[in-house]
Amino acid sequence: MKKVLFATTALIATAGMAAADVSMSGYGRFGLDYNSANGDAQNSGTTNTGGVSETNITSRLRLQFDMSTEADSGVGFNARYRIQAESRDGTAGTGIANGARFGVTYGGLAVNVGNIIGAVENAPGLYTTGTRSAGTGIDGMGFNSLAIKAADTTTGAVGTQFNWDAYSSAGAGSNGIEALYSMGGFTGHISYSQRNGGTTVGDAGGEQRTGVMVNYSFGDYYVTAAYQAADNTTTITTSGGAVLDSNDGLYFVAAGGDFGAFGAKIAYGSTDTADSVTLEGNMDIGAASNILVWVNSTDVAAALLADTTVGGTAGLARGVNAADGDGTSFGINYQYDLGGGATFVAGYVDEADDDSQFQAGVYFSF
Repeated sequence: MKKVLFATTALIATAGMAAADVSMSGYGRFGLDYNSANGDAQNSGTTNTGGVSETNITSRLRLQFDMSTEADSGVGFNARYRIQAESRDGTAGTGIANGARFGVTYGGLAVNVGNIIGAVENAPGLYTTGTRSAGTGIDGMGFNSLAIKAADTTTGAVGTQFNWDAYSSAGAGSNGIEALYSMGGFTGHISYSQRNGGTTVGDAGGEQRTGVMVNYSFGDYYVTAAYQAADNTTTITTSGGAVLDSNDGLYFVAAGGDFGAFGAKIAYGSTDTADSVTLEGNMDIGAASNILVWVNSTDVAAALLADTTVGGTAGLARGVNAADGDGTSFGINYQYDLGGGATFVAGYVDEADDDSQFQAGVYFSF
């Protein structure tokens, strides 16, 4: 009886696999990471208590599972689940407990729920063009190139805070809903998420985010714009009385394109706490190499720079912390295609607060 049961179960499993498409993909990356901030006595309002080397190994292994099937009516159903393990600055972390994303597609329309992509996150030009990390170096090195800057609500430190909805590899994600529509060169994307966290029974009470993105591509060129509105967010009230909310009223616009062996992009982002502009250029060197250079200029809100409220464990005024992000940063990324899905990557970043980072290593996809 057990043999019959096992055989029946195997047949059912095989039939299910035949009816659906299941694929696994992913990548691995590892290399040397130097970060001068690890040696700072005080960094972004937090005292460095020691025990962290300026030079470490950075690494990540990601496995991604995609499942899809199509009903007789032509409606498609899909899901994505991701597993990863990583190490940065000598600290290991895992993303095994991430949430899944489920989707329904028909023609040019796609509707996703759960661990959604996010409208702002999906805007072309938000990240660096064509680099394996979507930033600089092996792991992005803080993604200082992004033109959306925001302040940490505790310390006031201004930088790339990722204060918009995006697929999470290390948590449940946004737990939202989104719709994407593509036709010709046009793509539209709207997303909504509701977080729990309130104290009233029957009312989620947490932050709500609504994002919208539109993009038009023509040939090798694109223009894009994105916006996020948010309710019930955590705000900063400065000592001067200003109320700043980095998550509500977030704007992003970008334009870019390829010009043969060259590429260029300009991007602008605005929040209550900072305005930021990024210029980027890249060039192919022969058939296997590419070099990308970017520069970012960030202007922190005057009310935050003048804030004398004590914030952060180091007891620094918020304005002192905010000033670290005010100014110009730049980076350079070099890639060499080794073949077989492997790439040698090296990168350098000089931040607005004069901290610097350097990385070199290998990225391989499968």
